[in-house]
This record gives sequence, structure tokens and C-alpha cells, in this order.
Amino acid sequence: MTETQIFEPDGRAISYAVEGNGPSVVLIAAQGLAIDYLGTLAHLLAEEDFRVLRIASRPASAHELARDVVDIMDAVDVKDAWLGGHAFGGSVARAVAIDFHDRVNGVLLLGVEAGDLTLAEGLPVLVIQGSADEVTPPANGEALQAAAPDRVSVVSIDGGGHMFPSENVGATSWAIEDYLDWD
Repeated sequence: MTETQIFEPDGRAISYAVEGNGPSVVLIAAQGLAIDYLGTLAHLLAEEDFRVLRIASRPASAHELARDVVDIMDAVDVKDAWLGGHAFGGSVARAVAIDFHDRVNGVLLLGVEAGDLTLAEGLPVLVIQGSADEVTPPANGEALQAAAPDRVSVVSIDGGGHMFPSENVGATSWAIEDYLDWD
């Protein structure tokens, strides 16, 4: 697996890892989880010719963390990317898309947190959700799709719980690859 590095702009210690070559996909970990659990997913995407940047969350608001994401993207020379995140990491991805619209090609949400349904204008969104996820239940992704049916697509991982990005990694990777249709 790819070695985790620490980026420390302005005293903020942010874990990240990057692997692969090709169009960039950023994966933001759920709050409180190390980026390691997204490693197998990142590796599978890198094998399909994506450059994958995994970024950890720290205790801060989604919009403060959006700055972290863009700072790391700058540090590793990622000009634009598909921004994705798991649970709260998805809220951060949505904040990056709103605050730094020109850096985002689209949004990949691995489970959707309840609440705010705001999306950046004009960007496509793929929601991947576990059908048995009780933390970010499927109803949240369905509500987001109902709010923007022309831009939000939903893929359900049958039987997937909250940790589906690491427990159902093949199905999660396939959904991303199929949606981005890079081959």
C-alpha cells in the first residue's frame, strides 16, 4: 500500500496518500477514521488508471476542511479532480465543490449525511450507498437525488453497511469506474 504522509500548512497536520497516474480522484475519509480504510479502494482505482489522493479529516467544519483539501491538491500538483468522500468526508467534498468550484469535475458521495442538500451548481454527483447503512441511510441519498434529479445518480450496494467502501470495495470501485467511464 501507499505510504501515508503528513502535510502541515499553517500548523495543520493532515494525513494523506497519493498513488496512480491519470485523471485525479480525491477520497476524503469519514471524520475520526484514518485514511487506511480507503486504501484498497484507492489501489483498485489506481489500477484502472486513476490518480487517487486520500485525505484525512481533522476536527473542523466542512468548509475549513475544504481549504485543507485544496492545499493538499496544490502540494501534490492536482489541478482538478473528482472529489469524493465517505460520510462527513462527502460533506467536505460538497464544500470543496461549492467553495472551489473550478477545481472540481464532479462529486462522489460514499454515503450521504442527513441535513443540508446544497450542491454546487452544474456539477454531476454520484451517490454510492450501502442498502443496510444505518449511519448514513439510503434515504439521505434518495433525498439528495430528489432535490437535483437532473444531476444526482444513485447506486446502492446491496447489503452494504456504513463501512461499505472498505467492506464492499469491489462493488464500490466498480460503481465509480462505471460512472466515470474512463476506459
